[in-house]
Amino acid sequence: MPIEAAKAGSFVRKLIAFDEDTFDKLRQLARDRMATFQELADEAFADLLKKHGIPIDLKDALRKSVSRTAPSTSRAPKSGTARKSKP
Repeated sequence: MPIEAAKAGSFVRKLIAFDEDTFDKLRQLARDRMATFQELADEAFADLLKKHGIPIDLKDALRKSVSRTAPSTSRAPKSGTARKSKP
């Protein structure tokens, strides 16, 4: 799952250190899933942003914006009995 910036062709490179055991497990996971290490990293960072409510692309940003501005359609349920006034 590539991030939008990667699709547009602009990249930012960062060096991340892993201990040997973690790196070996990530490399094996990539092989098992027939994915690249970059694809695993893209998925992991997209999940992290989603967890914290940060949209990862324009589509997500628009969806989140609409959900914040849309009026609430749920109302308190009406009771089945109607009040009658006393004569």
